[in-house]
Amino acid sequence: MASNRPAPEAPFIPASDEPETFGYGSYRAEEGPWEEWNPTEDSVTQVRGRHRVAKQRGGFARSSTVLGVGVMAAVGAGGMASAHTGKPPVSISLPDLDSVGHLFGGGSSTAPKSTGTGLSDVGVSTDSSKSGGAGEALRNRIMAQAEQQQSKADSKATAAAIAAADRQTADAAAKAEKDAAAKAAAAKDKAQADAKQAEEAKRLAELAKQYTLPVVSYTITGTFGQPGAMWSSGYHTGLDFAAPTGTLIKAIHGGTITQAGWAGAYGYRTVLTLDDGTELWFCHQSSINVSVGQKVSTGDVIGRIGATGNVTGPHLHLEVHPNGQASAVDPAPWLRGKGLNP
Repeated sequence: MASNRPAPEAPFIPASDEPETFGYGSYRAEEGPWEEWNPTEDSVTQVRGRHRVAKQRGGFARSSTVLGVGVMAAVGAGGMASAHTGKPPVSISLPDLDSVGHLFGGGSSTAPKSTGTGLSDVGVSTDSSKSGGAGEALRNRIMAQAEQQQSKADSKATAAAIAAADRQTADAAAKAEKDAAAKAAAAKDKAQADAKQAEEAKRLAELAKQYTLPVVSYTITGTFGQPGAMWSSGYHTGLDFAAPTGTLIKAIHGGTITQAGWAGAYGYRTVLTLDDGTELWFCHQSSINVSVGQKVSTGDVIGRIGATGNVTGPHLHLEVHPNGQASAVDPAPWLRGKGLNP
């Protein structure tokens, strides 16, 4: 089948009044047209710098002018956003020259779909395109630091409170321990005192079995040391047991009768000498029932109460002379030391 031959393609000559130019307000001769050039690695000298010519897919090279415009557009559209966010910029991909040939009036009106990224999106990431992303991140970091510092401060305050509580607990424990020790010591002392008192009571009870009061029923009418003109020494030298005349007088403890008879102001007196040398004087008796040299035991009757000598009424005047000395001592504590309570 016969076919028509295609018509020859007319050479491309840009019109002088072509309104469409690339990046300029009027047409410039250096913008084209150009002859097709397919350089090789051997024919092209490597140029250092920003505007070196790179090989393209369709055999065309991007001009330094187009690349410069693309870079400026990228910086204007999204370069500052990438600089603020600190993220690595998105790689720049420009469409081939054949896709933009229609800008120069020589290409097809239906340009192939470009696979590159638009200049307005160059250098802009998804996160950085959001308004206030960098400020929000900085605010979050500041808030995190503030919370961390507050947490440290709270931890220090908590630790200080715990330390203070521990000190209070230790002080309270030490005080409680000290109080407990003091109470234990007091209890021990009291126990020792009670034990000693019990022992003394036991001893006195045993002594009480060996000693006895001279009169069973009586009234104390005179004590040791009372001052008065009735006594030649100026004070009372014994203990008076008042009782009716004839009341029995008993030996306080076992010993030997060393005196028995009249003794002037003492009336009838009996002197009982104990084994330790203590002399007991029984004065103002109405009668004497023992003789000198006689051994008596505790509770033996040695005489009777009377009113002989220098007296105002019947009573027994008892004196205690340790080791037979001339001066007398108070009979009351001496009797208590023997387990007796006059």
